Amino acid sequence: MRVVVVTGAASGIGLSVARAFAGKKMKVYMLDVNEEKLRIEKKRLLEDGLDVITEVLDVSKHEEIERLFSKIHEKEDSIDVLINNAGLSEFKSIWEVTVEDWEKVIHTNLSSVFFCSREAARRMNGGAIINICSTRAFMSEPDTEAYAASKGGIHALTHSLAVTLSERNITVNAISPGWIATEDYDQLRDIDHSQHLSNRVGKPEDIARACLFLSDPENNFINGENLIIDGGMTRKMIYEH
Repeated sequence: MRVVVVTGAASGIGLSVARAFAGKKMKVYMLDVNEEKLRIEKKRLLEDGLDVITEVLDVSKHEEIERLFSKIHEKEDSIDVLINNAGLSEFKSIWEVTVEDWEKVIHTNLSSVFFCSREAARRMNGGAIINICSTRAFMSEPDTEAYAASKGGIHALTHSLAVTLSERNITVNAISPGWIATEDYDQLRDIDHSQHLSNRVGKPEDIARACLFLSDPENNFINGENLIIDGGMTRKMIYEH
């Protein structure tokens, strides 16, 4: 049975990814800082016939990452797939961002990808690492500097890790979601959907299916890449007329 580790797995994209892999009868470790949400979602998954293992982890703290991956290794011969999904999307005026604000986002979103990948790679015999990046690594709205920097870092870190970890036969790829509605999908406006080339806003399941694809050993010729999943939004030229 393949062993899959998903960070930020208690909600949104991470939860959908964990559900998708568990549905393929893989052994899924769901990691998240929110213990109560993990408990609730594990109960729901069990009710749906999907068994998972939950562990509390604050990915902004590398000591906790090292401890938890050692704990997993005590139970498992190896880790087959790591999905680095945990992240914060806190936006604040550039004039109000404190050192603490900046470091919180960078450590949670970016540093965690490096340390989780390194600790997982120590315990992998081949396999796949998939980093959840963002189209905000390549385009921005005002007052998103910390988030954009963290996602841009993930993009660069992905191809660097792919080169380094090739000696261990580990593929490393990134996925950059665009607008993914994690709740209240039915409340979206027509314009929300129609502005996309695909004529709809994305769903977490769109990202989960891509994770399944990139983690398939038969697709290991895809390596060091970033897959943009945004309904075509970054292919549009948008000017005021």
